[in-house]
Amino acid sequence: MTGLVFVDTNVLLYAVDTREPAKHAVAREWMLGLWRDRTGRIGVQVLSEFYANATRVQCPGLSPDQAWEHVAAFADWRPQSIDFAVLELGHQVQSRHGLSWWDSLIVAAANRQNCAMLLTEDLQHGGVYAGVTAHNPFVAGIQESRARYAPTIEPRTMRGRGRPRKLQPVA
Repeated sequence: MTGLVFVDTNVLLYAVDTREPAKHAVAREWMLGLWRDRTGRIGVQVLSEFYANATRVQCPGLSPDQAWEHVAAFADWRPQSIDFAVLELGHQVQSRHGLSWWDSLIVAAANRQNCAMLLTEDLQHGGVYAGVTAHNPFVAGIQESRARYAPTIEPRTMRGRGRPRKLQPVA
């Protein structure tokens, strides 16, 4: 796989939670590939949400020490902090696309890390926000998605107001 991929909290949770076997398998496959290829990226906000949710009794009920081991391992992915530049871009994303504040910050963190793709089930599959393509890994197969994006090096700029641009299916 080429290009950087930002991973949202829900994908991390499915990777450790076996209660939904199909989503667990897909999330684990993605995570293994991102670790192998060293193309995974993440944000401090995502790690905080993961820890809080992973240690809840029902979701998936990890001990604080187990959850922390996962969080600490992601230091290798150079987590994006929430600095003023992320806040400012998050505000622009929220204003232009009408996303929640928290989703806007995730998009902004992915943009700041030059990620081509954001793995999440929380945004419109194929939607482009601040130059980052949202991809729901549970909707499309992994091989299809790997072929659909290419890394970009130049900084992303915001599109004008309106709905996110949908990608055309690859023939």
